[in-house]
Amino acid sequence: MPSPRYAPPKDLSGYAWLSVGAALATITMKALAWWLTGSVGLLSDAAESLVNLVAAVVAVIVLKIAIRPADADHQFGHSKAEYFSSVCEGIMIFVAAAFIIFSAIDRIITPVMPERLSLGLVISVGASLINGVVAWVLLRKGRAEHSAALVADAKHLLTDVITSAAVLAGVGLVAIFHSPVLDAVVALGAGLNIMWTGFQLIRESVAGLMDVAPGREALERINAVLNERRREGIVDFHAVRVREAGSRRFAHLHVLVPGAWTVKRGHDYTEALIDELVAADPSLRVSAHLEPIEDPLSYADVEDV
Repeated sequence: MPSPRYAPPKDLSGYAWLSVGAALATITMKALAWWLTGSVGLLSDAAESLVNLVAAVVAVIVLKIAIRPADADHQFGHSKAEYFSSVCEGIMIFVAAAFIIFSAIDRIITPVMPERLSLGLVISVGASLINGVVAWVLLRKGRAEHSAALVADAKHLLTDVITSAAVLAGVGLVAIFHSPVLDAVVALGAGLNIMWTGFQLIRESVAGLMDVAPGREALERINAVLNERRREGIVDFHAVRVREAGSRRFAHLHVLVPGAWTVKRGHDYTEALIDELVAADPSLRVSAHLEPIEDPLSYADVEDV
């Protein structure tokens, strides 16, 4: 029996578990830094790590759902489940940002001078390094496997790293200038930055749910195969449409061949074409419709974009 054309989706949940472990470690470290210093900036940093934990757990669940095979109720598979993880992360980022902004405004109104800043900064730097390494791993794997959930988790962690850097700078300024208001101002800026990241994640996820076309590189791989096989007046293609759904892409196209070809010859040609397309992009699922190239009706439904 020949091997299946489409390999089953990869289980990427192990990478999400890595994010869960990182979140648990950084929550502990950042909460300790906040408890030692009383800095609202470090509190905002710890709050975002708590959101990271919830988001990572959601990613584990969603990645398990996304690899389920097609069934009677989901005949194109479950890969779009990854976008729900991204939307969930975006919403939770908004919640964390609101908490940070509220805490920062409260401290601007009633400033409190943080204590033991040096020790708190050291602990927070260690936590940021953990997040930075894990974010790098998730981002590389997520982009390589076209996983919306892993990329979203990685971006979330990178936002945490950027926020931590801003908080550390603010807390450092507090130590230098002995002004507790600076701590709250930096926390306010961090909250607004986190909110922007949440908005971007939600926007990208909604685009995926709307069957957005893949990036230029993916489309170029498909077009390269089609252009190589085109023969003027003999073989052509139209109505080529490609959409992304989580870690998978779905392509539909019309294959135009001479009407004198036998059904078997046209079928064999189309099957070989699909194999080439999948070889160029293993995440691609292809649906092809065979038509006679000389028949005007073959062009009646052309809606190329």
